[in-house]
Amino acid sequence: MRVLGLSAFYHDSAAALVEDGRIVAAAQEERFTRKKHDARFPTNAIGYCLEAAGCGLDDVDRVVFYDKPFLKFERLLETYTSFAPRGFTSFRAAIPIWLKEKLFQKDLLRREFAEFAKDFDWRGKLLFTEHHHSHAASAFFPSPFEEAAVLTMDGVGEWTTTSLSMGSGHRLEVHKELHFPHSLGLLYSAVTYYIGFKVNSGEYKVMGLAPYGEPKYAQLLLDKVIDVKEDGTFWLDQTYFDYCTGLRMTNDRFSDLFGQPVRRPDKELLTQFHMDMAASVQAVTEEIVLRLGRSIRAETGARNLCLAGGVALNCVANGKILREGIFDDIWIQPAAGDAGGALGAALAGYHIHEGRPRSVTPGKDAMRGSYLGPAYEQSDIEARLTAAGARFAVKTDEEMIAEVAQALADEKAVGWMQGRMEFGPRALGGRSILGDPRSPSMQKVLNLKVKYRESFRPFAPAVLREDVADWLELDGDSPYMLLVADVREEHRRAMTEEEQALFGIDKLNVPRSSIPAVTHVDYSARIQTVHDDTNPRFHALLSAFKALTGCPVLVNTSFNVRGEPIICTPEDAFRCFMGSEIEVLAVGNCLLVKEEQDPALKLDYKDAFELD
Repeated sequence: MRVLGLSAFYHDSAAALVEDGRIVAAAQEERFTRKKHDARFPTNAIGYCLEAAGCGLDDVDRVVFYDKPFLKFERLLETYTSFAPRGFTSFRAAIPIWLKEKLFQKDLLRREFAEFAKDFDWRGKLLFTEHHHSHAASAFFPSPFEEAAVLTMDGVGEWTTTSLSMGSGHRLEVHKELHFPHSLGLLYSAVTYYIGFKVNSGEYKVMGLAPYGEPKYAQLLLDKVIDVKEDGTFWLDQTYFDYCTGLRMTNDRFSDLFGQPVRRPDKELLTQFHMDMAASVQAVTEEIVLRLGRSIRAETGARNLCLAGGVALNCVANGKILREGIFDDIWIQPAAGDAGGALGAALAGYHIHEGRPRSVTPGKDAMRGSYLGPAYEQSDIEARLTAAGARFAVKTDEEMIAEVAQALADEKAVGWMQGRMEFGPRALGGRSILGDPRSPSMQKVLNLKVKYRESFRPFAPAVLREDVADWLELDGDSPYMLLVADVREEHRRAMTEEEQALFGIDKLNVPRSSIPAVTHVDYSARIQTVHDDTNPRFHALLSAFKALTGCPVLVNTSFNVRGEPIICTPEDAFRCFMGSEIEVLAVGNCLLVKEEQDPALKLDYKDAFELD
């Protein structure tokens, strides 16, 4: 039985295909269209999923959409009615879009399906599941647990902003919900907006900026803005926000409370105040997540926890749950945001609607490393690179690994495109830029000269799973870069008194450990454990680098510049290579060196994409 899941029309459109309970393929539309967070109908992603399954749309038994548009429209109307006459401008802007497209989404979907199969039986095959149920299904069904509590947290779905479900076998039932406008995701996005970053993409920046600040305003948030109960449930004072009725996240009352206006990113630099605001909302988020975790364990007795929704991408909070030992184990959906809703919708259609059984392998999830996107045959890679004007040498597997490992040891930035593309926001060794973590300058070089983004943005260590406990305070799996732990004491560097006295961004240039490029200013690191069974080529590269240097760790960041979607094709890889200061590119068994390329093909990528 084949089930196709879709998410679309808000942000991060995606498609996923499940066949007899096995995840065959999943991808975000942005990777094909090259438009960041593309919200349009995922035509290209659907086409890829069908191709990967070797079938047409008529061969699909169910198509499941990840939310229920009528319930969203109900929320819109009730919200505007509750706040009227405030927000009329926003209401006037939103209603025509709903009346034209979203309210009649079945008809819109019917027209899109006709592009794939003229007589597709959409009346008999199309289903809709609720937004948070899609998130919960994406977290529980691929998890390695037979039974688990499932916590979902994001901005908002139809009405729900936070939910607790209980999963057992192929069953998944919602137990509790918090509803709009009270949302942890929207609080975090509000501070993202206030600091001057873009909502729905800049939240990562807030998390990365937080360690440079002090949580000076956390108590003020708790006293005035958000009332948090002992069990982690919360209530937001809407007099400080404008997201219910306006086109802003926060209002003037919020700015007056904290003493500064919203930062204009094009005119104002980040200051210590903005770092302290980031640290404060991060501290509040962590406290809420921890309280929710404790109350879920106490109330349900669940030994395992699954997480999804945009807030589940907050790897610092996830690390706190793990370290506190509230649960025996936790598992986080790598595509925790809206893109993952497509996968959750497909799995919900298969297991819940169709009642099909679920097979669980203890200790092993069903995401296959999240390598669920397109791959390219060697002959195809060579043809595509040749057509693009690239100059390359074809290497054996052994030569490729050895030469790339040496380039990394020589502190060169390497573009690495191998195997299937990752599903979700993290590059995991399929579409990555790699570097030497031992280099004190690597973080700044990669940020400013390769990624063209803010210098404070942290990078993740990819580490051999068998060596992780020797380098980091984690002795377990973290294959999806969704857990944070500290660098072990023996690898840390003692700070001088002068260095300890530094504040804010001045901390950036002080090496913290023997792997400074992946050690944040608070000695933490966002970890990816690399496993031989899910990515043998990346594992082999790390092993070769370890043989050369004694270090089983590499800097791993996504293969793109800021504002650009992660690369998908060999052509994308070559363009990014020629438009940035990446020095070596490995695509399949093709090895490219920057100095050997035609200088006429060099691109100016620095300003090619909008700020993220």
